[in-house]
Amino acid sequence: MAAFIVVDIDVKDPEAYAGYIEHVPPLVAKHGGVYRARGGRHTVMEGDWDPKRMVIIEFPDRAAAEAFYGDPAYADLKKLRQTTTESNLVILDGL
Repeated sequence: MAAFIVVDIDVKDPEAYAGYIEHVPPLVAKHGGVYRARGGRHTVMEGDWDPKRMVIIEFPDRAAAEAFYGDPAYADLKKLRQTTTESNLVILDGL
């Protein structure tokens, strides 16, 4: 069953965050991930949630999504994202 990483990112340091954007896609691909949305326009239709930059990545299964997130090659990039943004990230099981 597919699994998704869903992230709401508020970029605080765009210049430094550019390094994250440059280096993460190969790691996503390494784990079978495919970007389904990455920073596109969004419209809040209900509620008071105000996402800034939405990213949705599909993985073949939860194990692949968790392997990406826990990959030692991602550790420094994760720290870069965490220090240049305010972000919320979840892994969501698909159907």
